[in-house]
Amino acid sequence: MAVCSVCGKKRVTGNNVSHANNKTKRVFLPNLQRVRMHTASGVKRVHVCTRCLRSGKIKKAV
Repeated sequence: MAVCSVCGKKRVTGNNVSHANNKTKRVFLPNLQRVRMHTASGVKRVHVCTRCLRSGKIKKAV
């Protein structure tokens, strides 16, 4: 599974809880996008979460 290269956000586990309070395992996935980003070594394709994209923490390559 991919991880956000800026903030390190990754999948988290939890429970589905039914009305009868039965608990089954589930996974919460971050909204990751694969974008071209300027780095010190040049342009690179990385996985970035949409929170980091919106807040302007990266500089996208054209």
